[in-house]
Amino acid sequence: MEKKIYITEEEREKCQKVAEAFAELYEMADIVIVDVGRYGFVMLKYYTPPHGFEEDETFTDSKALFEALWQEWLDMKLYLIAKGTPLLEKGYKGVFESLSEEKQSELIGRKTVFARMAGIGL
Repeated sequence: MEKKIYITEEEREKCQKVAEAFAELYEMADIVIVDVGRYGFVMLKYYTPPHGFEEDETFTDSKALFEALWQEWLDMKLYLIAKGTPLLEKGYKGVFESLSEEKQSELIGRKTVFARMAGIGL
């Protein structure tokens, strides 16, 4: 039986760079990116013993992986800012809009930093 390959070697290398660029995210949240060889990369989220991870998503495109990790990073930062306050009830969009323009720019500016680290063009 022929084994199908779902990700090119070039795209696999790009995905690896993206995964490495977001290393700080893995320290903040129950999220991990796993290289699953010919299948691409899998994002595992929300670990709960003894069941394991609650969500998973497979990526074979580095830009899609980048955008997913960027959104996870931004959401986690907004959650940490609002944790323990009534702001959290507004949702991530509400939390973001309640921040100063300077803080909003600082958070959005990190996307460029991550893109540079990952070698992704925005």
